[in-house]
Parts: sequence; C-alpha cells; structure tokens
Amino acid sequence: MEVIETIVIQSTEVEGKETVVSSADADKAKAEFIWTLQATWHLVHTRLEMDPAFDQPVCKKKKLWEMVAEKVNAKLRESEVTDVTVKAYECDLKWRNMLATYRKNAERAKRLGAASVHWEFFRSMHEVLGKSRDEIEAQRRAKLSGTRVGKAIASKRFTPILPTPPSATAPCPPRPPQDILQLYMELQERKMNMWAQQKALEERKIEAINNLAQAISSLAQKNAAQTQKDGPQ
Repeated sequence: MEVIETIVIQSTEVEGKETVVSSADADKAKAEFIWTLQATWHLVHTRLEMDPAFDQPVCKKKKLWEMVAEKVNAKLRESEVTDVTVKAYECDLKWRNMLATYRKNAERAKRLGAASVHWEFFRSMHEVLGKSRDEIEAQRRAKLSGTRVGKAIASKRFTPILPTPPSATAPCPPRPPQDILQLYMELQERKMNMWAQQKALEERKIEAINNLAQAISSLAQKNAAQTQKDGPQ
C-alpha cells in the first residue's frame, strides 16, 4: 500500500574566512535535532492539544511554538533523552511538513477511503484537523448552551436580513474552476513554507555568526594575554 509523506530538506550555507573555533563551539554547531518516532509523537500530541490556542484570531505564534518546544523537551527528558533539545523553529518546520503530508493523505482518503491511508499519524491528526466548520460551531454552541451567554443568545429574536435579488440585466459572474482554486491554494501554501524555511535559515546563520564571533573574540583575548606575557622583561 502506498504511504504518502512529504519531507522538506533544509540546508544552510555560511560563508566566511577560516578561523580557529574551539571544540565545544564546533560540537554545539554540529548538534542538530533528529526527529525520532517518539519525538514526532510528542510533537503531534502537544500541537493538537494546543490547536485551540493556534486558532485564535490574535495570537503570537512564536511564543506558542516556544511553549510547544518546551513541552516536547520535557517529555523527552522524562524518557531520558537529554542529549539534544529541539528548538521552536524546528517544531514549526516539522509540523508544516506533517500538515502537507496530512492534507495529501486526507485527499487520498476522500477518493479511495480511509483504509487506503497507512500513515501512522493520520488518524490522530484527522480527529482534530478533519472537523468541518459546522461540527466546530455545533460543539461551540453545545458548550455555551448551559451558560448565561448561551441562554442570552438563545432568548434573543433575530430578524433575518434577506439578500437583495439580483437584477435581470446583471448576469452572475462565472465561478472559477475548482482546479484553479486548488492551484492557488497550493501556491500560497508553498510560499508560506518557503518563507518559514528562509526565516529558519536566517536564524541559524545569525546563530552561527555569533558563535564564530565569540570564538574569534576569545582567541584574540588569549593572543593578547600571551603577547603581554611573552613581552620584553
């Protein structure tokens, strides 16, 4: 059976002159988080639990992803995995990749049925992300039904505003084909993914440059101290 999965490979390139870097800084620069199956499950559960916070009209996504990274690292420490910690931007990029994979598998499930999808994360993600707007609105109304706000809304009488019928002389504009809308959505999604990857690469470049600057400063201080020590008596 076919399992659809999308992987975005990120690469970094930092140009600069040759310099001497300490072994500790080199090990730190090489330390990259590897998404094991256990870590990926921690990310899925944490992100889905925080999905209502991400759906708020006004929210700081950077802060939310920092919270996701902290929770994932805490769960990994409970599992005695403490060698490398995951960062917020790494969680963001991994989730974007998983969203792309989920959407492709969701389309496959619509065409061929849910039994045709064998991706291990699809069921958990589909239980949260596969809800329609009507289902979400029904759940919201059910939560408000027993509260004062819900009773106040139910007691009000609303006068429906009927739309003005179009004039006979004005023809309705043709609806765009579905394939054009789908292509537009895919292009927008690719732009967002490219923007997120570019942002992550810039952050890693800045971090690498800062590490090199610290190493060069430390080396310069050592050379200055050695020069003073070896100077004329």
